Amino acid sequence: MRNKEFTFWLFITPVLLSLTLVVILPVVMGLFYSFTNWNGLDFTSFVGLNHYKRLLGDEQFLQSLWFTVKFSVASIILLNVIGLSLALLVTSKLKSRNILRTIFFMPNLIGGLILGFIWQFIFIRVFASIGELIGVESLQVWLATPGTGFWGLVILTVWQMAGYIMIIYIAYLQGVPKELLESAEIDGATPFQKFRHVIFPLIAPAFTVTMFLTLSNSFKIYDQNLSLTGGGPYNSTQMVAMNIVDTAFSGNQMAYGQSKAIIFFLIVAVISLSQVYYNKKREVDL
Repeated sequence: MRNKEFTFWLFITPVLLSLTLVVILPVVMGLFYSFTNWNGLDFTSFVGLNHYKRLLGDEQFLQSLWFTVKFSVASIILLNVIGLSLALLVTSKLKSRNILRTIFFMPNLIGGLILGFIWQFIFIRVFASIGELIGVESLQVWLATPGTGFWGLVILTVWQMAGYIMIIYIAYLQGVPKELLESAEIDGATPFQKFRHVIFPLIAPAFTVTMFLTLSNSFKIYDQNLSLTGGGPYNSTQMVAMNIVDTAFSGNQMAYGQSKAIIFFLIVAVISLSQVYYNKKREVDL
């Protein structure tokens, strides 16, 4: 027993050490610095809750937070619907299903910054050319308005991550017993009824996983936002992560930026853990 305990702690110690140094310690230090006038190097005094009070009147931060929430809702819905649809497609009897899996997953291998510049070229040059050809003015000024910038970010994110979400759904769909599907067919169930009453309850754990991943990823996006719109026009498409970075580094307000990061961390943590708890309970009900 002692040897087993020693082996257990021997293997888990590097993980705990990494977690402490990379996650726990920076969070604790960040929380501490958010109560000071820290400038990135040192601090001279404590300011208490001044930074957090200032956040309540920071219109740009609140605007970026609201934009991030809207973006996250749209992205989560589309990613799960499209990801599940692709998973159902490539687990069907199509002969090209293996090739389609590779094609759908490939965008996830491209880095966020590069992907942003690629789609920036598509939206600005390709969409403009199509708009001129068919006479649609809105296509000629894509990314020039808050509305088109918003949907540009959504399209980019969905195109990049849908294949990754598809892989998760595939793993659970392949675990659905074929006997249950055959029994449903014998009972005369339609394809929709099979999905609603047999497939969906059995892949409910996949929905919990994908919801957590898409929610946390949508809230934390920075590189795609930076390369696609840069927060423009006039910071109307600036997400929270970009707002925090701009405050800390461009504005040289490290402590204030850190207070924003702490609030952002709490918001993401509460929402993510709440949805996991709710979906776990829902799995039992299904």
